[in-house]
Amino acid sequence: MEYKDYYKIMGVERSATTDEIKKAHRRLARKYHPDVSKEKNAEARFKEIAEAYEVLRDPEKRAAYDQLGASYQAGQDFRPPPGWNPGRAPGGRAGGTRTRGAGDFDHSDFFDAIFRGMGGAGPEGWGGFDDFADIRGSRGGRGFDMHGQDQHAKIQIDIGDSYSGATRKLQLRMPVEDETGVTMQDRTIEFVIPRGIRAGQHIRLAGQGSPGVGQGSPGDLYLDVEFLPHALYRAEGHDVYMNLPVTPWEAALGAEVEAPTPAGVVALKIPPGSASGRKLRLKGRGLPGKTPGDFYFVLQVVLPDADTAASKKAYEDMAAAFKTFKPRASLRNSGGKA
Repeated sequence: MEYKDYYKIMGVERSATTDEIKKAHRRLARKYHPDVSKEKNAEARFKEIAEAYEVLRDPEKRAAYDQLGASYQAGQDFRPPPGWNPGRAPGGRAGGTRTRGAGDFDHSDFFDAIFRGMGGAGPEGWGGFDDFADIRGSRGGRGFDMHGQDQHAKIQIDIGDSYSGATRKLQLRMPVEDETGVTMQDRTIEFVIPRGIRAGQHIRLAGQGSPGVGQGSPGDLYLDVEFLPHALYRAEGHDVYMNLPVTPWEAALGAEVEAPTPAGVVALKIPPGSASGRKLRLKGRGLPGKTPGDFYFVLQVVLPDADTAASKKAYEDMAAAFKTFKPRASLRNSGGKA
C-alpha cells in the first residue's frame, strides 16, 4: 500500500502545533465539503482530510504515526514493521474501518494497517486509540516491542564553535513518554559540539529520539550541522577561507600585516608582486581534526579613493611613472581591441 503523508494532506509542517492543524482542517473542510464544493475530487479530498485530521489532532495517534513513518514519503510503498501484525478486528471486515462521528466514511487501508492492529476496533468503529498502552498490547496477550524512531533536526553553529568545541542547548517539540502515555512536549536538550565538526556532518545523541514501543529502546536524535554565515570566514570542507584587503603598495612591494583567524590574530607576510585573488595558505590552521584543514587568505587589492587634491596628484604621478604599463596588451592577441 502507499504511504500517506498526513502533514502534506493538511498542508502543514511536521512541527505544526495543534492550533495550526485545527485551522488547516477548518479551512480545507470548508473548501472540499461535498455539499458546497465545486471541486471535481471534493468528496475524496474531504475524506482524506478527515482521516489526516483524526490522526494529527490526537497527540498519541500523531506520536505513533510519526514513529512508524517519519522516513517515508507520500506515495512510497509502505509496509508495517515486522511483528506489527495488524490482523482483523473481531467482527470487522478486512478493508477500511468505519468510524462513528467522522462523516460516516471508510478509512484507508493505510490507516487500517497502522491503527487497527494496535488496539482492536469493534465491528462498528475504531475504538479511538484511547491509550497509547494499546500499542504495547497485542492479540491474545502476546507482547509487542519495537525500537523507537530516530529523529533528525538541523542546527546552525558558529564556525568558532568548531575550532574550540562548545556546549549548547536546543529546544525541540518531540513525543515524550511519561506515566500518562506518550504526548508531544517541548524538550530542552543540552549537547556538546565536538572540535572539528564540519558542515554536513551530524551529532548523534543516543536515546534522545522517539520513545520505543513496549520494551523497545528509544531511537537516537541526529543533529545535522550547518554553519551560520560569518562576516569574515567561510568553510569549504575542513578548509577555511577569508578575503583579506590589502593596499596596492602592500601588494606591489610586499608587507607584513596582522590578520584575524578564528583561532587568533597572526602575522602574515604579503609577498612582493601579489595580485587580487592570490591565496596565502596557513597549513593546518583550518578546522581541527586528525588531519586538520588549512586556512587561506585570499588577497583583495583595495584602491584608495581619489577624493582630495593630494590623492589625485598621487594617482597622476603613478600614471606618469607607469606610462609604459599596458594592462590590456594581452587582449590584442585574443582578437579584441585594447
